[in-house]
Amino acid sequence: MFNYSFRWNQALQALPQMLEGALVTLQIAILSMAIGIVIAIVLTLFRLSGSKALSALAQTWVEVARNTPALFQIYMAHFGLGAFGIHLSPYASLLLGITFNNAGYLAENFRGALKAIPETQIRAGRSLGMPQLQAFRLIVMPQMLRIAFLPATNQMIWAILMTSLGVTVGMNTDLAGVTQDLNARSFRTFEFFALAAVIYYVIAKVVMLAARGIAWRMFRY
Repeated sequence: MFNYSFRWNQALQALPQMLEGALVTLQIAILSMAIGIVIAIVLTLFRLSGSKALSALAQTWVEVARNTPALFQIYMAHFGLGAFGIHLSPYASLLLGITFNNAGYLAENFRGALKAIPETQIRAGRSLGMPQLQAFRLIVMPQMLRIAFLPATNQMIWAILMTSLGVTVGMNTDLAGVTQDLNARSFRTFEFFALAAVIYYVIAKVVMLAARGIAWRMFRY
């Protein structure tokens, strides 16, 4: 028989702690996206370089990132590197794992965006005397980022949700970690995790609405 007694006041009293954890969650997600975008652009350049070795490296990164669980990637950052004497903090392991995942997905998004840009754009730049890298940077990259912007927003939301996997490597300062600690002390599982779910949902919706506003303002033409 159902006899659970809800005590929402405990969860609401802990809301400031959970919001502090949400800020850490956002910090990790933003950092992982910023670093991931840079790496993804490099991987995209590797694929365009004409070098079989660089192209294979980029393709391997994308394949591993997209076809293995994010949890596995975080575990490898934390426990896998530890086997080689490289011991990272839970924060660094989580950031590294999510960044690796982001870079793989974003590189594929950029590849799709490049396919939507006519090759004549590069030829036009080359005909003006631009080196290929300069033509890519000044002509192709702005268009590529514009096309990939909204898909990258989905990856940002995914990065926010991926931070919850940090509890598996001892991360206790983000939203999921704080929620887990509060639950362990009070055993009010439903209340704390329901409130955490609402916070994740609100963050995701705010990010999506902000991205749409930015896209409308910057990419109207």
